Amino acid sequence: MFTKTLPVVALILLSGCTLTNSEKYHQQTIAAIESSETNLTEQFQHLNTHLNSQNDYIESLETRLSELESELKDFKYESLAHRCETAKAVQVQPVTLPAPAPRNELLLGAVEKVTIDSIEQVFDARIDTGAATSSLNAVDIQEFERNGKNWVRFHLSDGKTPLDETNWIEAPIIRFVKIRQSSNDEVERRAVVQLWVRLGKIHEKAQFTLADRSQMSHPILLGREFIRDIAVVDVSQQYIHATSSQKQSR
Repeated sequence: MFTKTLPVVALILLSGCTLTNSEKYHQQTIAAIESSETNLTEQFQHLNTHLNSQNDYIESLETRLSELESELKDFKYESLAHRCETAKAVQVQPVTLPAPAPRNELLLGAVEKVTIDSIEQVFDARIDTGAATSSLNAVDIQEFERNGKNWVRFHLSDGKTPLDETNWIEAPIIRFVKIRQSSNDEVERRAVVQLWVRLGKIHEKAQFTLADRSQMSHPILLGREFIRDIAVVDVSQQYIHATSSQKQSR
């Protein structure tokens, strides 16, 4: 009898052990799940708290931005009002323009007597505001070199005064100009010199192109570069600055 019941008892004991271990594992699994749920809940609560904090900060920034915009509008309005009040307070002072300076230009006629300093000789000169440069009726032109520079020797002819050794004019050549003749296509190279000239109260250096003016009525032409800012021309008059003896010798 005992022998038959022994296996049964052993089987029951083994089954009990199996049930006990399974229950233990089940409890551990439940505990692990509960712990994970607790951690996730805490993390969620932490994130939710952080998010709420961020939302509160953003709302505070938006509120401050609105306040600054309102303050800026108030500042612009006050500034505009201040400028309007200042503009009304400022009285506009009348502007007094300076009186125009008196014109000191010398009045010249269409033809005047001119003295060339280098030969102390008086010539008739046509005052021509239509011409930019001045020119001389130069004859017997001779170019030469002096101290390494180009010079020229010539006579200034008025068609009446004898031309001799006493009235040579010598001057350094400033430059050369090229003149195209209207009658043909030939280009003529002419020297330009600078001479002291006296006309009434005017005593200035002038640049002259050496040209053939034998067909012209006057041996000297004074262009607007010479009279600029120092004289005006009345073409209805002549010899305004000539002396009595010069006028008689016309």
